[in-house]
Amino acid sequence: MKRLIPLFVISTLVFSMLACSFGPTITFDAQPTDSVAATPATKATKIPTTPGGVVPPTLSLAQLDTLLPDLYDEVNPGVVSILIVGDQGGGLGSGFVFDNNGHIVTNFHVVEGAKDLEVDFSSGLKVRGTVIGTDPDSDLAVIKVDVPASDLKPLKTGDSDALRVGQQVIAMGNPFGLSGTMTLGIVSAKGRTLDSMRQTASGGYYSAGDIIQTDASINPGNSGGPLINLQGDVVGINRAIRTTGATATGDPVNSGIGFSVPINIVKRVVPVLIKSGKYEYPYLGISFHSSMSLLDFEAIGVKQTSGAYVVELVPGGPGDKAGIRVGTRRVDATGLMAGSDLVVAVDGRPVLVFGDLIAYILENKSPGDKVSVTVLRDNAKKEVVITLGKRP
Repeated sequence: MKRLIPLFVISTLVFSMLACSFGPTITFDAQPTDSVAATPATKATKIPTTPGGVVPPTLSLAQLDTLLPDLYDEVNPGVVSILIVGDQGGGLGSGFVFDNNGHIVTNFHVVEGAKDLEVDFSSGLKVRGTVIGTDPDSDLAVIKVDVPASDLKPLKTGDSDALRVGQQVIAMGNPFGLSGTMTLGIVSAKGRTLDSMRQTASGGYYSAGDIIQTDASINPGNSGGPLINLQGDVVGINRAIRTTGATATGDPVNSGIGFSVPINIVKRVVPVLIKSGKYEYPYLGISFHSSMSLLDFEAIGVKQTSGAYVVELVPGGPGDKAGIRVGTRRVDATGLMAGSDLVVAVDGRPVLVFGDLIAYILENKSPGDKVSVTVLRDNAKKEVVITLGKRP
């Protein structure tokens, strides 16, 4: 059975509950509270790269062999272990230093329900932290620690939009309580969508978009740790893995499919969390089919085979008010309603799948903004302007 599991584990019981709260189970990264001291940092030797952080093919094997240890020495002082105590036991996650003011970024699911919280640095420094902002929609949280700026090593943030599939990336964190762990992989895909950590009024979940898929090895304990390119820039925050089974002790088995929150979402959300403690997301009030086959398109009589197909409208929501249409004729072969709008572009940008639409809106729009969507209605294109609301 495929499972999408949060990589933060408080206990076997709590882990199982978290796993059951997602569709195809994903794993949030964390594990029991057993840590290992990390190596002191030294200044990394910079390797020239092309735009997006891709290492040129002219690098020698010797240079590549030096690059990764140098990156580890540079980045590791900015990666932290996060130990929490809650009503159902203790647990461990990961995080990274965001700025010189003592702000630590991690996953929301790492700190959810924490009664007490400890942040451990690779230098051996251990301090208590306070959660000052949470965002269940993108699974982000900010912790504040009171330490001198000289003890803080903020990590650089990159541009997740510049990432290319196939580019090498590094995961840093504390899998199974082994702090200071570094693993290497590639960007396997971009633009994935996951359920957020916040439920809708109807019992479903809002969508988190533009998720990075990677095969860098991440396991329980990695939640909240940074995903880094070969320039040492944080390009994502490790959130979950898809797995097909578990070990004899109940720990999820890494299958080479991991998911990370893109850093461009982090850069948009975290400053607001620091300032006000919460972030408001734009809201369409529309549900879409996430993956349609050729059979689906043929059954509903739509000639184009790409786009985001409307399956439900929230009455009185932004999409409903703008005149988006939802179908009323059930197609027995697929269970879909024929006659819905198919969104094929947003603000002039092509929408091939639902992930294209949600990624654009979450990274570029705020409640109250207007967005122009191009829909295919009765196989004819039509422009619809929607004034975005705020997620209820």
